[in-house]
Amino acid sequence: MSGTAPVAGAAAPLVPDEETSVKVSNLTVTFDGFTAVDDVSLLMLKGQVHFLIGPNGAGKTTLVDALTGLVPATGTATYDGMDLISMKTDKIIRAGVGRTFQTATVFDELSVLQNLDIAGGVHRRAWGLPFTRRGVPDYVESALETIGLSALRDKPAGILAHGQKQWLEIGMLLVQDAKVMFLDEPVAGMNADERDETGQLLRRIGDQRTIIVIEHDMDFVRSYAEWVTVMHLGKLLTAGTVEQVQADKRVQEVYLGTAADAAVEGEGGH
Repeated sequence: MSGTAPVAGAAAPLVPDEETSVKVSNLTVTFDGFTAVDDVSLLMLKGQVHFLIGPNGAGKTTLVDALTGLVPATGTATYDGMDLISMKTDKIIRAGVGRTFQTATVFDELSVLQNLDIAGGVHRRAWGLPFTRRGVPDYVESALETIGLSALRDKPAGILAHGQKQWLEIGMLLVQDAKVMFLDEPVAGMNADERDETGQLLRRIGDQRTIIVIEHDMDFVRSYAEWVTVMHLGKLLTAGTVEQVQADKRVQEVYLGTAADAAVEGEGGH
């Protein structure tokens, strides 16, 4: 699959934006002779909520680990004139690429506001970080409003509901001005209302960013994905709109017909 990815239902395909798109070419990750990601090439575009799906062991998280500096890889991942594969994690974060994990990594004892302010420290000079500042930066206020946690700004993050912690972690990427966000199963464990709130949040922040979501919840994928890439056994199986992917016989055989069978809502032939 070439990775040329129009938004589903759009009149014209999106074109790569130099500052926010990520072009992955021939990416391979090997652990002790086992190839976890095998020669994967794909294009991730600004303005498009891009879902990465596939059975357990397909290589989805390992792919994101490679793009965020957590595991070594070969191949290239071009972003804003740089190759993410050759960069260390701290440099990748400062370049505007962020990620969340399946379990939210927030500071439970600190307030929602403090969590966002600490995350925003990536923009401040190191010598200024220990000093208390007067007022709340505009970008922190904006993030609070975007993630819907303004009313809880002074509450400890540890008392937040599961979904709210995930939103806070996304807010922490917003204050870092992440132009590319990798979100690892952001709706796992959420109730229906929280899933919908999360989907709406992705739509709000997605226009000016490149959003890539690793997800198993096929109801959520169907509702909010604009482009879907399917991986299987470390390889790219196919990519397309939700409708195209669901109609692909290979996807039905290796994923929709097995691991996600319960989520297919009784569609025939799966």
